[in-house]
Amino acid sequence: MYLIDTNIWLERFLDQARAEEVSLFLDRIPPERLFITDFAFHSIGVVLSKLGRKDALLRFVQDAFIEGAVSPIHLEPEDIQVVARMMEQFSLDFDDPYQYGAAKKYNLTTVSFDSDFDRPLEEEKPHQKSNNTERKVQTYPVQKARASFQRPCAVRSKPYGWL
Repeated sequence: MYLIDTNIWLERFLDQARAEEVSLFLDRIPPERLFITDFAFHSIGVVLSKLGRKDALLRFVQDAFIEGAVSPIHLEPEDIQVVARMMEQFSLDFDDPYQYGAAKKYNLTTVSFDSDFDRPLEEEKPHQKSNNTERKVQTYPVQKARASFQRPCAVRSKPYGWL
């Protein structure tokens, strides 16, 4: 089960450099194994709105949620304590600890290009940003074991229309 970070969805929506890699990944994972946080969904809406891509947002909602099986998830107010602690401990903005907290709560593997997920965030040391500028799609379960997204997965019979 995978929590797909905002930057993965946007990579494909905006047809950026790694869009094909994202498409291959999404085509290999059944949609009922994909999750998105409410925060990521709203962030996607804001970005696509600012870019004048309302059509892409509507197609995404139709394909992923109405006709598809991507599951939206959220954190409860009491879960924000973990988010706030991580923001302070690792000097992170709100978004990454929110994603991390959701992945931990729902026992999901995070898929992201964000370098803030390049190492486990449960360490006691303050978080240091990676100097590596090359982005890689990597998956990190909250339990600290890495999983390669290149492993064989079931292929969806109908790819998303917004991809």
